[in-house]
Amino acid sequence: QVQLVESGGGLVQAGGSLRLSCEASGRIFSSYVMGWFRQAPGKEREFVARIGRYGISTYYADSVKGRFTISRDNAKNTVFLQMNSLKPEDTADYYCAAGVVAGSGSEDYRYWGQGTQVTVSS
Repeated sequence: QVQLVESGGGLVQAGGSLRLSCEASGRIFSSYVMGWFRQAPGKEREFVARIGRYGISTYYADSVKGRFTISRDNAKNTVFLQMNSLKPEDTADYYCAAGVVAGSGSEDYRYWGQGTQVTVSS
């Protein structure tokens, strides 16, 4: 079992930045590919970014490429999502997830956090 707890969400103006964190407890953190997803009101959950077990490989959705950066600190069992140049359309609940497959679908991730809300005002 892996427990995931997100933090760092909040209200920010367009063009601003936020840094989300997700701390894991339970089984060995470095065993898992970590991903970030988001779900806006009335929309389906969508993939945002993922990072490999040792932080070498990363992959982003086109909508956030160049603005968001995913990273991880295996010594602290934590994955981060640095979000810059935020837009109103980035408004959503953001979820971190842990899985064993380096995929972009929700089905590729076994463990999920409860989410943290991000609101970007125009």
